[in-house]
Amino acid sequence: MKLVLVQPVLRHAPGETNVTALRALLAPLAGTLSAGDCVLLPERFHLGGDPAEYLRDVAALARELGCHVVGGSRFEPRGDTIVNSGVVVDASGAVTGRYEKLRPYAIERAVVTPGTSLGEVTIAGHPALVLICADFWFADLLTRAAALPDLVLVPALSVSRKATPDYSCSLWRHLAVSRAYELGCFIGVSDFDPASELPALRASGVAGFADPTALDPDAFFRAVPGSGVLVVDLDFAALEALRRDRRERGFYWRDPG
Repeated sequence: MKLVLVQPVLRHAPGETNVTALRALLAPLAGTLSAGDCVLLPERFHLGGDPAEYLRDVAALARELGCHVVGGSRFEPRGDTIVNSGVVVDASGAVTGRYEKLRPYAIERAVVTPGTSLGEVTIAGHPALVLICADFWFADLLTRAAALPDLVLVPALSVSRKATPDYSCSLWRHLAVSRAYELGCFIGVSDFDPASELPALRASGVAGFADPTALDPDAFFRAVPGSGVLVVDLDFAALEALRRDRRERGFYWRDPG
C-alpha cells in the first residue's frame, strides 16, 4: 500500500472547498496509485455549506486518483448541533467508513459538539484508526479501539500561538514516533502548510510519517517536504516482524494477534 500524506497551502474562508488546490497538488500522482492505496486529507479543508457537496468532492477525488481517500473533516450540521466529522471513500467513490472528533479543541467548543463515534475503519483490508487532530493526543482514545490498527491516520489543522512552527512540529514528531513504537503501527499526519490563510492563529505544518520499523533514527519520522506531498510505501511484513519481536519480549500493553 502507498500512503499519501499532504501539507498544502489552503484557504480557510467560508464556502471554500479547496478542491482546486488539492487537485493541483495531487495531479502528479495521476496514474501512479491503485485501489489499495490511500490519500489522507487535512482536517477542515472543506468549508462548503452543503454536506452533499463535501461527499461529492471527496468521492470525485477518490475516483480521479483511483484510490482510497480519507477525507479530512468538515463541520457537519446535525439538527441543532454541529459535529466535526469525515468519511473514508474507496476508489469507486463509495463511502466505506466514517469518523468524528471526540475531543474538540478549545476554540471549537463554542461551535461544535463532541462526536461519539471512534474512527475505526478498514482500508484495503487493513484495520485503521482515524483520529482528528487533537484526538491523537488522548491515549485513552487509542485504547478504545476494538482491533489493534495497522495504521493511525490523523487529519490535522494544527494551530500555534508561537512565533514559529518549530515548537509544535517537535511535539507532534516525538508523539507520533512514541505512539508508533508503543502500538506497533504506522502513523500518518496531514496538515495545512504554515503559509495557509487562517482567520486567527497560524498553522504549524506538522504533517509527516512515523515508522516503527525504521532502524535509522533519522527515519523514525519523515516530515512532508516543501512540495506538499509525501508518498510512503508501507511494508506490512516488516510491521508484523516488529510486532512479533515485541510480543516475544512482552512489550505490548495488549496482544495484537
